[in-house]
Amino acid sequence: MTTLEQPDVLPGTEAVVEEHDPATRRRSSPWRSRLVRITSVLGAILAWQLLTAHDVRLWLRFDTLPTVTDVVSAFCTQLQTDLFYLDLGQSLIRILSGFGLATVVGVATGIALGRSELFADVLGPLTELARPIPAIAVVPVAILLFPSDEAGIVFITFVAAFFPIMVSTRHAVRALPTLWEDSVRTLGGGRWDVLARVVLPGILPGVFGGLSVGIGVAWICVISAEMISGRLGVGYRTWQAYTIVDYPGVFVGMITIGILGFLTSGAVELLGRRVTRWLPRGERA
Repeated sequence: MTTLEQPDVLPGTEAVVEEHDPATRRRSSPWRSRLVRITSVLGAILAWQLLTAHDVRLWLRFDTLPTVTDVVSAFCTQLQTDLFYLDLGQSLIRILSGFGLATVVGVATGIALGRSELFADVLGPLTELARPIPAIAVVPVAILLFPSDEAGIVFITFVAAFFPIMVSTRHAVRALPTLWEDSVRTLGGGRWDVLARVVLPGILPGVFGGLSVGIGVAWICVISAEMISGRLGVGYRTWQAYTIVDYPGVFVGMITIGILGFLTSGAVELLGRRVTRWLPRGERA
């Protein structure tokens, strides 16, 4: 008697399998996802305009906020001034300087803490004691330490981004399988071979996770520092608009900060996807 082999997929169920396949869903609905995101933003803008234009006062006082048309008008006015671009450039210089330094020092410190027991014993307790302190609380120390406000703001930005990057890198180093290092050493590799062939490639997903968090925290702190001790920058200009009761100008500053944060975070995530392209899809996610 011949045993008939059962087909892997029953006839007529191919469409069902493809419909429930997550990869198929991701490939087939990018435009739907984008449309939903755009619709949600437009819906929020429409609700803002309706609530403020009709002076709605429920538990929240929407009648005290500027309308969307007022903010757009103020935004267009500021786009025509040189001061807006000067503030924009100043904030970008500060965030890129502090975040760049934090990336280099944070990754190096995280690798050292994860790889060296002596380094972990000496600096580990100090980093854990300093990590819970909010970076914005360092503003008085930065004013005392540095001769210029500019250096102090960059230092605050550095501190804000350093700890997320360092902690993510340290965890990524400690999570590496020891089998990888043993394999390199078995083939005659030394310490630098392990670092270049195992540690650095293996920790990239964790590092970029820390970078994504770090850039967001850095923006929060650089704007706060500019409000407290800055002379130029988007944060300083936003606070100045509040002090002179220019509420459309305040919202222009807030929207500008949001756009800058969105673009820089997107750039970090895009770079992370490009650098970790060699990883399997699931591990990149």
